[in-house]
Amino acid sequence: MDRSRGLLSVCTLVLMLAGCKVGPKYIQPVAQIEESWLDASNERIRVEPDAVDYSEWWKTLGDPVLDGLIQRAYDQNLPLQIAGLRVLEARAQRGIAVGGFFPQLQEATGGLTGTHISDNAANASMLDKKYWDHDVGLQAAWELDFWGKFRRAIASGDAALLASVADYDSVLVSLIADVAATYIEIRTVEERLSLARGNIELQRESLNIADVRFRNGAVSELDVQQAKSNLANTQALVPLLETRLQQAKNRLCVLLGIPPREIRDLLGEPGSIPTAPADVVLGVPADLLRRRPDIRRAERIAAAASERIGMAYADFYPSFTLSGFTGFQTSTGYVPGTGGPPDLKNIFDAASFTGFVDFGFNWPVLNYGRIANNVRVQDARFQQAAIAYQDVVLRAAAEVENGLVGFLRSQEQAERLLESVKAARRSAELAHAQYRDGAIDYTRVLQTETALVIQEDGWAVARGTITGNLISLYRALGGGWELRNGREFVAPELAKEMRSRVNWGHVLSIEQETTGEKLFELSRPNARGTSCDGDRP
Repeated sequence: MDRSRGLLSVCTLVLMLAGCKVGPKYIQPVAQIEESWLDASNERIRVEPDAVDYSEWWKTLGDPVLDGLIQRAYDQNLPLQIAGLRVLEARAQRGIAVGGFFPQLQEATGGLTGTHISDNAANASMLDKKYWDHDVGLQAAWELDFWGKFRRAIASGDAALLASVADYDSVLVSLIADVAATYIEIRTVEERLSLARGNIELQRESLNIADVRFRNGAVSELDVQQAKSNLANTQALVPLLETRLQQAKNRLCVLLGIPPREIRDLLGEPGSIPTAPADVVLGVPADLLRRRPDIRRAERIAAAASERIGMAYADFYPSFTLSGFTGFQTSTGYVPGTGGPPDLKNIFDAASFTGFVDFGFNWPVLNYGRIANNVRVQDARFQQAAIAYQDVVLRAAAEVENGLVGFLRSQEQAERLLESVKAARRSAELAHAQYRDGAIDYTRVLQTETALVIQEDGWAVARGTITGNLISLYRALGGGWELRNGREFVAPELAKEMRSRVNWGHVLSIEQETTGEKLFELSRPNARGTSCDGDRP
């Protein structure tokens, strides 16, 4: 009885001290970031210190077709579905980590063993040489989380789960931007095709004029051949642009999760390039640390790596194990004082009850070299993750600056090109009229028509570039992932298919925690503040 009380006291003390966690505390890596944007003083940039809403940035383009394409891509894109399944995988992995905190061995056991002892064996004078043993029961073994190893594993699982959510968001941000950029490319190429075909008609008219004047003896055949050459050169642009158009449509089909096909039903008739707003509203650079999914992912990866240092540190200390068995055991062998052997059917009699409780510890004192090097490995991996986080922040800021300067300068370029196009159109009109009247030779017509083709094509490209740079800017700002708010990471149809194969329980549910605001309670220091974070051997 005293021994039982002593064991109970030891177990109680161990459980009370189980709030201790060894290893370093996680400190978020410090990332360098400027206080303002390089072009913040530009009149087309409005900086608002408060968080700016980029959740539906594509609607600033005012194109319902684009809105529909983005929603369709969100519903059907295959890489996004893969990213969603990685979130489910991370949820399940976290569940494994949580299970490690509780008794690691929990199993029902049972067996039936027959024994026959040789007459020539040692001690063969025993009464029973042939009998059966039967036992059934439950056994468990629990390595107590005395140093926080399992709670560290849970915290690492939390961080990995949130990293997978951030990765999903990052894929979604890229998907929206890719759909928008591909759509802008389609509309740009369609407009370039329209301009090219308009110039072909203009050049056909020039050819007709040159041919009439040649047949009337007013000019030489040189004018006709130059007109034909110029026309054929412009006509050669059409198949090139048609190829680019179809290739862009094929890319859009892949983004939408459908086989390449004619998508007139999705795009409608060829349209104009969506016009980007003249100015843009930005938050401060520090907002990137909160909004951009890839930055959040990199930070959570670093946090998970930090927890693994603590897990490795725990191996420096002894591990305490509580194990036991409870069940029933009986045998057909002779039992002294009973007058005969029991029967196997007596397995659940009170007299058949058996069990034991064991408390032990293991301290790998001779493996300190291996353990120390494992700690160093985990620390090096954490430092890699911390520097990778800093690199992601730097690249994110550079991407925003690139998108911003591209958006501003492409607007200036388009304004100059518009002036050039207007002048080129007027020049072509004057050259046609003067050539028809015989005031100039065909060389001037050829020059103006060639310039018009180049200037109009460049102007269309520049207008598409403005919108494309705005898309790049919003991609860099990390907008659009909010589209998944309130929805599960996999489509209902896919969830139904998965549930038909495996019992996913609450893991495949929208109620599953994905924000990180609720952490597993056992991963926190207890109310008495006995956390040993920062302890080192």
